[in-house]
Amino acid sequence: MNNDVSTTVVALSNGVNIPLVGLGVFKLEEGEEVSNSVLWALEAGYRSIDTAKVYGNERGVGKAIKQSGIPRDQLFLTTKVWNSDQGYDETLRAFDKSLELLGEEYVDLYLVHWPVKGKYVETWKALESLYKEGRVRSVGVSNFLQHHLEDVLESSSLVPMVNQIEFHPRLQQPSLQEFCIKHNIQLEAWSPIMKGRVVDIPELYEIGARYNKNAVQVTLRWLLQKGIVSIPKSARKERIESNIDIFDFALNDAEMDRIEGLDSGERIGPDPDNFNF
Repeated sequence: MNNDVSTTVVALSNGVNIPLVGLGVFKLEEGEEVSNSVLWALEAGYRSIDTAKVYGNERGVGKAIKQSGIPRDQLFLTTKVWNSDQGYDETLRAFDKSLELLGEEYVDLYLVHWPVKGKYVETWKALESLYKEGRVRSVGVSNFLQHHLEDVLESSSLVPMVNQIEFHPRLQQPSLQEFCIKHNIQLEAWSPIMKGRVVDIPELYEIGARYNKNAVQVTLRWLLQKGIVSIPKSARKERIESNIDIFDFALNDAEMDRIEGLDSGERIGPDPDNFNF
């Protein structure tokens, strides 16, 4: 079994490798909190960091990356264009601002954060331009349902390389999974551990007991074996280290099936068809 975190990656449709486990920094405060979390994650072996304009912590993320001393080409950095910055020209300006805050010359993945009605297609065209200019290594979307993806596919020659969606044992969106697989769009799970609520699912405890692992680790291992990228978030060093300690065991088919059976369509975040921010 491969226990080396840094080599556990999946290739996107354009050949760029994305680590299967990364650190999410949603709601981590700009400054010491986010910088410490990123540094702890990089020390623990993470090589992927996921931020966004709206998180307000891009500067702290960039600072920690530089402080780590890890060569930039060994890291995978994601950020996202926020809803109020959507539209073609607005997105290009927002991207420049994100790069400035991060202190970077490029990002590895740039995402449309939410499908803002009447704007997301033009926003995607801006990402297409950034990609063709070589300013981003890969581009994708976040919180897009099938009909949003179909709109993008109809209006652009470039297929999103990633769709980052709410995905966890209680929300597996099988038809969207199938659509993304068909179009070679890599799925990435936000809130993969349901803001910690997976600890309340007894089946995950029972599976974990076999391997001396907790419910969070079982969930992240399940996603890893499904080939779905996950970006669990934490501000605590021990949790950051625990969340990536998933490379020394493997779930069997029966256990994978048991977790698949937990799907109940339960969202803990906003509905991509009904949000107002």
